[in-house]
Amino acid sequence: MNVTLIINGLETQAHFNDEEVDALHKPLLKQLAEKQKQLSRRLVVFLAAPPGTGKSTLVAFWEYLSAQDSVLPAIQALPMDGFHHYNDYLQAFNLRQHKGAPQTFNVPKLTDALRDLHKPENHWPQYDRNLHDPVENAITVTAPIVVVEGNWLLLNQPEWQSLRELCDYSVFISAAPDMLSERLIGRKVRGGLTREQAEAFFQATDGPNVLRVLENSQPADMPLRMDDQGGYHRS
Repeated sequence: MNVTLIINGLETQAHFNDEEVDALHKPLLKQLAEKQKQLSRRLVVFLAAPPGTGKSTLVAFWEYLSAQDSVLPAIQALPMDGFHHYNDYLQAFNLRQHKGAPQTFNVPKLTDALRDLHKPENHWPQYDRNLHDPVENAITVTAPIVVVEGNWLLLNQPEWQSLRELCDYSVFISAAPDMLSERLIGRKVRGGLTREQAEAFFQATDGPNVLRVLENSQPADMPLRMDDQGGYHRS
């Protein structure tokens, strides 16, 4: 299945295997719909995974599938990136070079926002990739099912561990580190870096984050694995 998705305000072409869609994604969405119906309130889903596993694309695809099926309730993606500390804060505490690591996020603010998701309508911050800072209240939360996606949502470390209590269902994607390194380095090269610069960035930032997520995350309700072709499977 070839689809055009809107990710971070930009059109993106994506491909999903038809068998995978029928065997994994559609049944999962039906399961979430049933759970939301039983709870009779907004369903909060966590999608946690290391960098390079296509989290944003996957959630956008779930939004697309739910919109194509009149029986399914709407799904809305809520990226965790909007809870980065502002650059002024990161600069003051010498954390700018570690941006994206757990210590660069405002976890109490994220905790409060997750609790507020059970209100009928509220707002969510969005990370602006031009400003390189969060924009408050950029997203109006309206859907009956929301998927909060990020690297650290299931991190098994102090301050982060209790977040899991604030979700109704969790999904975690694992993948081979070597495969993720090639995906992430390739992404940086396509963004304009030289291969050498991209590899240096991976060694300093993405690489440690990949291993930290894979080795220090709590078990999810649905564990998935990404294969070398970018497909997803139950693990």
